[in-house]
Amino acid sequence: MRVGFAGLGIMGGGMAKNLQAGDVPLRVWNRSPQPTKAFADLGVEVASSPADLASESDVVMLCVSDTPDVEEVVFSENGIANGLAPGSVVVDHSTISPEATAEFAGRVADQGAVWIDAPVSGGSEGAENGSLSVMAGGDADAFERVRPVMEHFSSSITHIGTEPGMGQTAKIVNQILVVVTQLGVSEAFLVAEAGGLDLEKTLRAVEGGAAGSWMLSNRWPQMMADDWRPGFTIDLQLKDLRIALDAADKSGVPTPGTALTFQMYRALQQAGNGGDGNHALVKALQAMLHPNDDG
Repeated sequence: MRVGFAGLGIMGGGMAKNLQAGDVPLRVWNRSPQPTKAFADLGVEVASSPADLASESDVVMLCVSDTPDVEEVVFSENGIANGLAPGSVVVDHSTISPEATAEFAGRVADQGAVWIDAPVSGGSEGAENGSLSVMAGGDADAFERVRPVMEHFSSSITHIGTEPGMGQTAKIVNQILVVVTQLGVSEAFLVAEAGGLDLEKTLRAVEGGAAGSWMLSNRWPQMMADDWRPGFTIDLQLKDLRIALDAADKSGVPTPGTALTFQMYRALQQAGNGGDGNHALVKALQAMLHPNDDG
């Protein structure tokens, strides 16, 4: 099965590297050429455009930032759609609007192709080490065709349902859990610090019980070290939360915790911290704790 991969950023780059390491027949494309050089050095062919990428692929995967980016990469003049053959599968690993996903799926279906929305969770670490969680929506047979490809960068793959957009809705659920958990981890971190506790021992004490979580085990040590390198940036987190809050608003579901974390992340972005990892949420609480501290 010939695979094309478009979008070699913080997530897509690691995913594509795992495909290359797994000897998957692979071609790649990226909007800016710099990330493609490492793949070219490994002998991976770099396509000249998304349409060129699709023209020699049975499966085209993409992982880009937002809904408009997906639309541009797929449906622009030299987009993926212009190179799709009937029977090919587009797998979108981006996190975008469920409604737009349904529209995009209909547009490629008119060409005889299938759209699988398969957003991922696990941060850049998961992309690099092949342990991402994939939540997918779309045709069941097409999903099973592409599952072996996704296994190269995933440790958990779930077909949520056959309707396009179901994977994106599951990702909304994931992101709500992520940010509300991160808020709890941040509050607990500051309480432990203010109480004079050994932060490493505190982590060991609580992560094995009911309070344990991926966010706690992975982000608490970074917070201890003032290490704000992103597994997932605040800028991208805000984009995902806008999608989540829009979906919740349309369905009438109250999400006060999500709305609160959105406002905190937005304040951090406006303060110039948009490139920090999403665990830098603790900085917003620290600003409340020390409101006159300019540092």
